[in-house]
Amino acid sequence: MKKDQLLTRLLTRRRALIAGVGAVGAAATAGVITTVTGDGPVTPAPAAGPQARPVKPSVYRLQPVTGYGPPRAAPRRTLVRSEAPLKVSGRGRTMVLTFDDGPDPRFTPDILDTLAEYDVRAMFFVCGEMVAGGRKLLARMTDEGHVVGNHTWSHPLLTRLTRRQIRSEMERTSDVVEDACGERPEWFRAPYGAWNRAAFQLGAELGMEPLGWTVDTLDWTTPGVRSIANRVERGAAPGVVVLSHDAGGDRSQSVRALRRYLPELLDSGYHVTVPRRHYA
Repeated sequence: MKKDQLLTRLLTRRRALIAGVGAVGAAATAGVITTVTGDGPVTPAPAAGPQARPVKPSVYRLQPVTGYGPPRAAPRRTLVRSEAPLKVSGRGRTMVLTFDDGPDPRFTPDILDTLAEYDVRAMFFVCGEMVAGGRKLLARMTDEGHVVGNHTWSHPLLTRLTRRQIRSEMERTSDVVEDACGERPEWFRAPYGAWNRAAFQLGAELGMEPLGWTVDTLDWTTPGVRSIANRVERGAAPGVVVLSHDAGGDRSQSVRALRRYLPELLDSGYHVTVPRRHYA
């Protein structure tokens, strides 16, 4: 065989091989596009040379990529306690002021005004039936950085209620607080400080932490402004939680007593603030 004839045959075989590879590539490309766009399966035309097989698309092209999203935080779980904390932990001379049974449009605004004057945050454990006529006050509490807690709907003695009744008292109040403030309460306090196992369990199920108190001002007995202020000042200590009321009767003494003892606490170096939640 002459040199020219051999060269011609080699070139002819090379052209045939290139044509076959191109046909296989075209068939494979057609299969991937059809699957991704959802036009239905298409049988590729036979190619020159060996029979071309349809190429299956890679699985990762058909599934959303989730590996690059931000990691999901573990859900926070509220501790189920067997007793309500009577003090709070914190650095330095920290105290917490709490006001129960409100809101009351006659007295709550004056208490909020005094707290705002001294740039102090406090906790308000509200009753659901009182919130019905004081939604704007709850919105103000939230806007000014105070904590709104759950004090049941009608202030009953929880130890005399069924589990279902306790849940209703708590849940209805959480619902109305959320409607007024935009968020559900994270703290609750049993009326009269009467706790039981069901109250702790149901409060935790509703995402709330219980809180008792260290110093009871007994302001609900209307003992006089000086008596209320003296109880707070004598009981002042790091971690102390003070119980007062902004509703449930004539609370004008409570309003005036706050104006008296709050600046005294601050001048004595106490930091009046709100507690932080603890999760499991």
